Amino acid sequence: MAFSRDRYIDDRPLLKKLFSGRFAWFALLAICLLGAYLVSYVIYYYGFVAGLLLIVGVVGLPVVIGTVGYPKFGIAVLFIWAYWVNFISNFTPAGTPIGTSMDILQYLLLLGFLISQKIRPNWKVFANPISYLMLAWISYNILQVLNPVAASKLAWVYTVRTVAIIVLMYFVFEYQINDLKFVKLLIKIWLALTTFAAIYGYAQEINGYFPYEWAVLRRNPLTMHLNFQAGHWRKFSIFSDPVVFAYNMALTSALCLSMLFGKRSLRKKLLLAGMIILFMNSMLFSGTRAGYVLLPACLVLLMVLYFNTRVLLTGSFVGMIFIFMIFVPTSNGAIKRFQSAFRPTEDASFNERAKNQAFIKPYIQSHPFGAGLGAVGVWGQRFAPNSPLSKFPPDSSYVRIAVELGSVGLLLFCTLLFVTLKTGINNFFLIKDPELKNYTLGMVMVIFAFAVASYPQQSFVQFPSNIMFYLCIALINVLKRLDDEKQIAENSVKRIDT
Repeated sequence: MAFSRDRYIDDRPLLKKLFSGRFAWFALLAICLLGAYLVSYVIYYYGFVAGLLLIVGVVGLPVVIGTVGYPKFGIAVLFIWAYWVNFISNFTPAGTPIGTSMDILQYLLLLGFLISQKIRPNWKVFANPISYLMLAWISYNILQVLNPVAASKLAWVYTVRTVAIIVLMYFVFEYQINDLKFVKLLIKIWLALTTFAAIYGYAQEINGYFPYEWAVLRRNPLTMHLNFQAGHWRKFSIFSDPVVFAYNMALTSALCLSMLFGKRSLRKKLLLAGMIILFMNSMLFSGTRAGYVLLPACLVLLMVLYFNTRVLLTGSFVGMIFIFMIFVPTSNGAIKRFQSAFRPTEDASFNERAKNQAFIKPYIQSHPFGAGLGAVGVWGQRFAPNSPLSKFPPDSSYVRIAVELGSVGLLLFCTLLFVTLKTGINNFFLIKDPELKNYTLGMVMVIFAFAVASYPQQSFVQFPSNIMFYLCIALINVLKRLDDEKQIAENSVKRIDT
C-alpha cells in the first residue's frame, strides 16, 4: 500500500483539535480549573456579589442564547436546574431570590416557543382535551383577580405569576419535544439526578446535616422543629424539604417500575431494580409517611393495566414484601414510621389533618369560588396576615385548591387529572411501538402517583415536582404523536414496496 502523507496531517483548526478527540477532556478540565480560579479570585478580592455577577456574565449569556435559540437545550437546563436550585440556595446569603432564576428560564423558554411558532406555526398539536383543560385552568386562575372575597390582590399577583408560567411550560414541552431521542435523554437526566439525590440522602443520614444546612435550618426555627420528629432528624437531600425528597424518590421509583416491564436487557433491568431499592430505602430517611404508599398504589395500577401472569406474580411477590415490612416487629425508627403510614388512624399527624379538613369544610361549601389565590400559606401570611385563612395549614393539594379556588376550581383540577389519566391509559393501549408504549405507561404511573400524593401533602408546589408534573402530562400527548408519525411512515413504506 502506498504511503500517503495526507492521512497523517490534521488540517482542522486548532480549536477543533483541542475540543475533539483525546484532547477534549483535558481542554475542558483546564477551562474549568481556570474558571474556578478566576471566580475564587474575584470573590476573595471583590466580594461574593462580584463573583456572582461574573458567573452570571460568563455562564448566563450562553444559557440565555441557548435557551431561546435551542429550546431542547433550554428544557434540559430547566429540568436540571429545578433539581439544583434549592441546594444552591444553601450557599447564598439569606434572602437571595435565587428562585427567580427558574422564572427567567421559563420566560426564556416561552419566548423561544413564540419565536418557533412564528417561524414554523403549528397550533394543531394542542388540539386535544388536555390542552383545552390546561387553558381553562390558567384562565380560571387569572380570573381569580376578580374574586370579591380575596383578602389581598398582591397575594394573587405573586401566586398567579408562578402558577401561570408553570402551566404554560406544558405547552412548551408538548410543542418543542418532537423526537424519541430527546425523551430518552430527559429520562436519563431524571434518573441520574434522582440517583445523586438518593446518595446525598444517605450521606445526610450517615454523617448528619452539613454545616451549611444547619445554618439554613437555624434561620427558620419552625422548619427545624418540623424536621425533628420522634427523636430523628428528617433528611431532605438536595431539596427544599423532606416531603419533596420523599415524593421525588417515590415518583422516580414508579417510573423505574414501569420501565422494568419494557423490552430491555437484563443488565438494564437489574440496574432499574437496584435504583428502586436505593430510592425507596433513601426515602425512609425523609420520615414522610405519605411517600410510602405511592409505589404500592402504582403497583396496583400496573397490575390492572397489564393483567398477565408475569405482572401478577411480580406484583404479588412485591406485595408480600410490603406486607412483611408493615407487620414485622422492629425497633428501627425509620421502619416504624413506614409502618405507621399504613395505620393512619394511629398517626397523630393524619388525625390532625382530618381535624383541619373538618374545620375548613363549611367555608369551602359556602364559597364555591374560594378565597382567592395566595389566601393560605406564605403569601397569605405576608399580604393578609390578619386573615384567619393565612394561618390555616392546607397540607393537601386538594384542600389548598378547594380553599383558594373553591369547589369550582377543585372540580376543574380533578377533571384535568381524570382526563389526563384517561388519555394516558387510552394511549397506552393504542400505541403500537413497544418502547413508546412503555414510556407512556411510565408517565401514567407518575401522574397517578401525583394524584394519590396530593391528598396527604402538597405534591407539586416545589421544584422539581411541579416541572416534572407538567412534563409528564405533555409527554402523554408527545409519545402518542410520535407513534402516529412512525406508523404513518411505516405504512407509506409498505405502500411503496407493494
